[in-house]
Amino acid sequence: MSTNELFATDRQDPPHFGAERRMLDGWMDFHRDTLLRKCQGLTRDQLRLRSCEPSALTLHGLIRHMAEVEAWFNNDRVDGEIAPIFYSKERPNDDFDALAGASIDDDVATYRRSVERSRSFAARTPDLDTVCGTSRSGEDITLRWIYLHMIEEYARHNGHADLLRERIDGATGD
Repeated sequence: MSTNELFATDRQDPPHFGAERRMLDGWMDFHRDTLLRKCQGLTRDQLRLRSCEPSALTLHGLIRHMAEVEAWFNNDRVDGEIAPIFYSKERPNDDFDALAGASIDDDVATYRRSVERSRSFAARTPDLDTVCGTSRSGEDITLRWIYLHMIEEYARHNGHADLLRERIDGATGD
């Protein structure tokens, strides 16, 4: 499968008006699809190119990292803790560091499953003020806070993806 097929998306601009939930879902999907578009047309080797030493940042690593972040969004928990997909407590950066032998095809499938679980979780939680977890400091976190944090997380990492893509082949834009 080509990376154009692997990273296929029908990205749409987020809505400019409407109910809060519609706007939040629109921005989430826009950013999710933007990350996928940044990877289209590159070779699997290019997806593993690091930004610059000593950073381990790669487009492949960003896909893995955002699969983990989506798992956090959808409360993919075991025994009250997030169930890591690519990393462990002993190796907390393996979403970026452990790419040797990792399959981008499998990792994109994992990412897409995490996104679908997040969408399902959000659909089952109609009230944005529903408490969905606790912060590192022990404060309650609402679904609204999770949406806003996720949009911020994607925007930050899509900026990284912009720079990685430009370094790889000169492509710019969204």
